[in-house]
Amino acid sequence: MQTGRVWWEPYDQLLLATGALPVCPALPGADIVETCGINTLQSGIELQRLLDEGGAKKGIIVGGGYIGLEMAEALVRRGMEVALIARSPEVMGTLDEDMGHLVSQALRDSGVTLFLGETLTGFETRGGKVTGAVTDKRSLPADIVILGLGVRPSTSLAAAAGIPLGEKGAIRVNERMQTGIDGVWAAGDCAESFHLISRRPFYIALGTVANRQGRVAGINLGGGYATFPGVVGTAITKVCQVEVARTGLQEKELKKLGVEWLSAVIKSRTKAGYFPGAGEITVKVLAERGSGRLLGGQIVGMEGSAKRIDTLATALHAGFTVEEIINLDLGYAPPFSPVWDPVVTAARRAAKLI
Repeated sequence: MQTGRVWWEPYDQLLLATGALPVCPALPGADIVETCGINTLQSGIELQRLLDEGGAKKGIIVGGGYIGLEMAEALVRRGMEVALIARSPEVMGTLDEDMGHLVSQALRDSGVTLFLGETLTGFETRGGKVTGAVTDKRSLPADIVILGLGVRPSTSLAAAAGIPLGEKGAIRVNERMQTGIDGVWAAGDCAESFHLISRRPFYIALGTVANRQGRVAGINLGGGYATFPGVVGTAITKVCQVEVARTGLQEKELKKLGVEWLSAVIKSRTKAGYFPGAGEITVKVLAERGSGRLLGGQIVGMEGSAKRIDTLATALHAGFTVEEIINLDLGYAPPFSPVWDPVVTAARRAAKLI
């Protein structure tokens, strides 16, 4: 990089770990948007510098996913006036709409103005700077616009080399993280995964998945033998005071797959109801109609809610039915849970429906 020298480097084994790139739409004014995605430490540092130096008072977030929501919270904490634009009817498109609605309301309660069901069409600019965002319904002024439209696998090098691509343009790999070219491996946000519930190729850009894939690829590169069986799509975040988690498939995915399902939604408390600090928690469980096999779960609630998703993620890996979840020997003490853990309560509701 410093000298500009170009040369050929031989290899015995090659690992591609080129990661992912933020999605930047080709829209009027997009070429001068200062912040296109926050996906690296450096991009976060640059955003903080812009905010510290520019005296920004109005901020617009485009995108209602994990990064968009976390950036909205960050701007609110700085005392800014914040608006968020999302094409979906609720934020957090990885949740079903009824659960996403709870997160949308949490954002509104925190002072974020939401413009949902609107599509970004361009940006207003003046003097080489972005001064607002334009949707199919309105124009919104802003001192800074942050795009949180997700990421795409960085696979242009792989494609140019003739390495087969798969789901969403990610590098196609087998369970050992081998690509379609002998001696070439791939892992991380540039590589596809396999969904253990849908039994189909799946793309997810998460550090947890990337680390596990990297471990498997490294063992195999070193002459050992390891496999990466797949994922169930577990993800977790926190928006202001509200914790959000999900795993497995959501209703629109089940509908697309032609799977018959039923859902159960319960409201409970994070601790015994009489214990100080008990907060609200909403749990949704999706199960296969007839067999009762767990298909997915979603949680929205106060402190102590989200990590309960790990129980459902483990149950998905094990292929449990909701009846089997009811019989799990989970820990109980008033500071941590009601006698019936909210996850188990949701499983009981689903079992009754079945």
